[in-house]
Amino acid sequence: MADCIFCKIVQGSVPSKKEYEDEAIVVFHDIHPKAPFHLLIVPKEHIDQFTDIEDLEIWIKMSKIAQDLIKKHGLATKGYRLVNNGGGAALINHLHLHLLGDIAHTREI
Repeated sequence: MADCIFCKIVQGSVPSKKEYEDEAIVVFHDIHPKAPFHLLIVPKEHIDQFTDIEDLEIWIKMSKIAQDLIKKHGLATKGYRLVNNGGGAALINHLHLHLLGDIAHTREI
């Protein structure tokens, strides 16, 4: 999608601080973090939102990458959240999963 910022990041026309990339997924740091650790897990294919996923393998892959990143960064003991917004709640209409970490259990986000 031509005007989608995440599509531009995938194409490389907008810079990002990448944490992970493979043939189907890119993970990068959020430029407006809501937690001390805030990554976005984004499929390279433009999918507007969760309800538009036709092949659930992409969601499974995103989940596996989230698990790997949680383990890699020790977030299981520091606290983390996985968030998916949709139906008008997302600022960017391109499927993405927020991985927020280093969150105390009493902290509001």
